Amino acid sequence: MGRKLSVGDTLGEAFSIYRAQAGVLLPVAFWLFLVVAIVDGLIGQDVALLPILAVVSTVAGTLYEGMVVGLVRDVQDGRRDSSMGELVRAALPVLLPLIGAGLLSGLAIGVGFVLLVVPGLYLMTIWAVIAPAIVVERTGVLAAFSRSRELVRGNGWPVCGAVVVALLISVSGALVLGSIAEGIADGPLIRIVFSAIGSTVTAPVLALVVAVVYYRLQAIETPPVPLAGDSATT
Repeated sequence: MGRKLSVGDTLGEAFSIYRAQAGVLLPVAFWLFLVVAIVDGLIGQDVALLPILAVVSTVAGTLYEGMVVGLVRDVQDGRRDSSMGELVRAALPVLLPLIGAGLLSGLAIGVGFVLLVVPGLYLMTIWAVIAPAIVVERTGVLAAFSRSRELVRGNGWPVCGAVVVALLISVSGALVLGSIAEGIADGPLIRIVFSAIGSTVTAPVLALVVAVVYYRLQAIETPPVPLAGDSATT
């Protein structure tokens, strides 16, 4: 496999799709991550309940990644834009596998970061395209982990770079909006609203990067079909 993933091209395509499809991406993200923001607001500072928030956040993020895969495929194929309903319907048939994979990967990656950071980055990289593998290839939960690792093999560093940049953008956006919320008023409702808005704006970045990475890795894995009439040379 001689071709390599380009971090710059991947991010460029992801942001291009974001600009063109914001009208579809943002409403789906808002309603999905509003649930996360409400759970976060209800938990407050109760450390004992933080695992619940982690589970809800992981499930929401994985589901959103699964929904966005179909949209990216449509854009790359030059077909009509996907609607909000089509995004949801694309993920419904594989809802349970997406949730299961999200929980397993989120737990393992979280433990990896807590222990030494590097194991977390490694797992985050080799499992970067679990959700697209489930949605597009209809793999099972465990098979999706193997399929993601197979696709990423040989492109670990650029995959890691693209995902880390997307995560940093998401975290930075959440921190900025969180600071604004605290400056406006100190109340649970304000925090919930700004948390939902922050996730709405930033979640498409990671989901789009993951989807674009998946399709680019697929293209690298599958050599172009020679055009009719091309002569084979040795």
